[in-house]
Amino acid sequence: MSKLICSTGLRWLWVVVVVLVLDFVSKQWVLSYLVLGQSEPLMPWFNLFYARNYGAAFSFLADHGGWQRWFFAGIAIAIVAVLLVMMYRSSAQQKLNNIAYAFIIGGALGNLFDRLWDGFVVDFIDFYIGNWHYPTFNLADSFICVGAAMIMLEVFLSPANQGAKNKGE
Repeated sequence: MSKLICSTGLRWLWVVVVVLVLDFVSKQWVLSYLVLGQSEPLMPWFNLFYARNYGAAFSFLADHGGWQRWFFAGIAIAIVAVLLVMMYRSSAQQKLNNIAYAFIIGGALGNLFDRLWDGFVVDFIDFYIGNWHYPTFNLADSFICVGAAMIMLEVFLSPANQGAKNKGE
């Protein structure tokens, strides 16, 4: 049975495009105006710092000879495929979930394109307090985290979960 695209969560795929454009433009700006390792202070707790990440989050597996590039690319492709199926199966009216899925898809694709094109992901957002620095990240990472947080929020706010919680009391 075929559903109309507009009636499914795929209606929200335009959000993926917005995320990809924001991520791409921000990374191109960094590549054009910063030198690898250069730090530009913006606030007392925030720098732009151009770094290359050959691994995953927090540079996980970054120094393992290159195989991780394809491993993380495969994971990103699998996640995107699963989330696209979930969007297709959901109603367009489930805005929070579909936007969350779109954020994660856009972020995963943004980092995937970096990984496939350059062999590394461009990171540049650097938060710190004193000498402590949070690991450098990018907009794609931010969208992935916000999307995951939105899914968790939906789980806790869902009326179906509230009904199940009340039955258990």
